[in-house]
Amino acid sequence: MPDPTTQSNYLSITTKHVHLDWQIDFDRKRIEGEAKHTLLVRDEVVKEAVFDTVDLDVTSAEVDGKAVEFKLTEKHPVMGSALHVLFSSPVTKGSKVEVKIRYTTSSTAIALQFLDKEQTQGKQFPYLFSQCQPIYARTLAPVQDTPSVKITYSAAVKSVLPVLMSAVRVSPPSNGPPHDGKVIGKDLVTYTYNQPTSIPSYLIAIASGNVRYKPFAKEEGRNWTSGIWAEPELIDAAYWEFSEDTNRYLKTEEDIVVPYRFGVYDLLVLPPSFPYGGMENACLTFLTPTLLTGDRTLTDVVVHEATHSWFGNGVTHQNASHFWLNEGWTSYIERVLQEKLHSPAHRGFSFLIGYKALQDDLKVYINRPKYQRLVIDFEVGEDPDDAYSTIPYEKGANLILYLERLLGGLDAFLPYVRDYVNTFMGKSINTDIWKEHLYNYWRTHGGEEKVKILDSVDWNAWFFGEGLTLPVEMKYDLTLAEQAYSLAERWNASRDKPVDSLDFKSTDLDNFDSNQKAVFLERLQSYKPFPPRT
Repeated sequence: MPDPTTQSNYLSITTKHVHLDWQIDFDRKRIEGEAKHTLLVRDEVVKEAVFDTVDLDVTSAEVDGKAVEFKLTEKHPVMGSALHVLFSSPVTKGSKVEVKIRYTTSSTAIALQFLDKEQTQGKQFPYLFSQCQPIYARTLAPVQDTPSVKITYSAAVKSVLPVLMSAVRVSPPSNGPPHDGKVIGKDLVTYTYNQPTSIPSYLIAIASGNVRYKPFAKEEGRNWTSGIWAEPELIDAAYWEFSEDTNRYLKTEEDIVVPYRFGVYDLLVLPPSFPYGGMENACLTFLTPTLLTGDRTLTDVVVHEATHSWFGNGVTHQNASHFWLNEGWTSYIERVLQEKLHSPAHRGFSFLIGYKALQDDLKVYINRPKYQRLVIDFEVGEDPDDAYSTIPYEKGANLILYLERLLGGLDAFLPYVRDYVNTFMGKSINTDIWKEHLYNYWRTHGGEEKVKILDSVDWNAWFFGEGLTLPVEMKYDLTLAEQAYSLAERWNASRDKPVDSLDFKSTDLDNFDSNQKAVFLERLQSYKPFPPRT
C-alpha cells in the first residue's frame, strides 16, 4: 500500500535527485533558498508533481526552467500542506522533469533547532542542527517525504559558520583552515556537498556552528575515511573518546556484512540539547556530548548508528509500518558485533537489557495494543511518532535471533544476512518482500527442510501479535547479568549485619561496564529499602 504519511504523488512521478541551494539566517532562525528536483515520470501521463511541506513560504516554482503555477493545500495537522506544482503540459512515462521551488522555512520548523550562543559549549556563536526523522524533512524542504523514495542530493549552503551535511564534502576541504580561513561568525562562506548514494529524505541533515575537524587514522585497504567534528572546546576530548574504536567498529561490520558504501564516516558531537543518543545521518552520525565520559565506556553507541549504514540507510523500510526492518535488523547486527568485538556474553547481556526495555514499552501501550505490534497498520495521516518505542527494535531483533537459532546458528545465518543486504542495498522494502526473500534464500540453500522450519514460525504472532510477551520464550546468556545480580544479592543479604563486618570494596564495580552497573542498581532497587544507619 502507499505510504500513509505522505501527500506526494511519488508513485506517479518520483524524485531521483535534488539540489539544495540555501542560505542560513541565524537572526531570523530560517533557511532560505531553493530545491531543484530531477524527477522520473512513472505513470503513463502526469500533469503535476506533488510535494510534502509544512509551514514553508513558497514564493515560486519552475518546470524545466519556465515559471508555472503552484498551489498549497490546507494544512493537515500531521502531514502538512501538499504543494502541487502544475505542468504547463502533460508529461509521459519515462520522461525526466526538472522542478525548482523557491521557499523559506518557518522559524518554528520542527526539523530545525536553532541554538543561542549561550546553549553551546563555547558560548560565542549560535548553532543549528536538524532532525528529519520520521517525517520532518518536509519542514526543511519541499520533498516527497517518504522512505519509499530514495534520492541522491547535492547542496550549496551559505553560512557565517561552518556547515556540515549528511553527504561528502566537496569544498572547502574538511582538513583545511576553519571556515575556509574567513572570519567565523561574520563572513559568508559557501559549503558544497554531494551525496551520490541514494538515501531517504529523513536522512537529509545539516548542522552549522563553530566546529572543528580531526581525522581518524586512514585504514589501509578500506575505501572510506573517518573523523570527528565538535566545538573547539570539545574536539580533543571527542577525538580521544572515539578515535580508538570507530574504525574498529566499521572494519568489523564490513567483515560481517558487506563493504561500507558511503565513502565517509564522520561523527559530530552536538551541544547538549540534541534530543537523542545518536542519529544515523548518512556520512555524519550525530552524537550527544553525554557520551564523552573520559573512559570510552559509552562508545558502543557508535556501533548502533554505524550499523544503520547497512540497515536503514542502505536497506530501507518502505514506510512506518515496516520500521522494524530498520531498527530490528540494526539491533540484531549491533549485538553480533558485540559478540565479535567482546564475547557471546556481551551479546546475550545486550539482548537481556533490551528485553527489559521491551517489557516496559509493551506495558506503556497496554491501552493502545496496535502499537504493541511489530507491523503496525497506520491510518492515512496518523503520526508515526505516536508509536515510537523500543518495540520495533527489540521485538524485531528477537525475531531475527529466533530465526538464526532455528536455521542453524550464527555461522549458518550470516551468509543469508550478506545475501539479504546485497539483494536490497539501495532499495526500500516492506515485510512481505523481506519474508519472500527469506524463504527463497533458504529454499535455495537448505531445500525443503529449511522451508519446513520457516513454515513452523507463527508469523502472524510475530508480526501482528499484541500483549506483554514475545510469541516464544527467548533465553539469553546471563553471565554478565549474574555478576551484577550476585553483587546486589550480597548487598541485600548484608542488610542486618554490623557495618564493620561488611566485606565490600570500592573496587567491586571496577570490572563492571556501564550496563552492568545499571543492572546492579536496578536489581538493588527491587529489594525492600535498606534501614537507615545512625
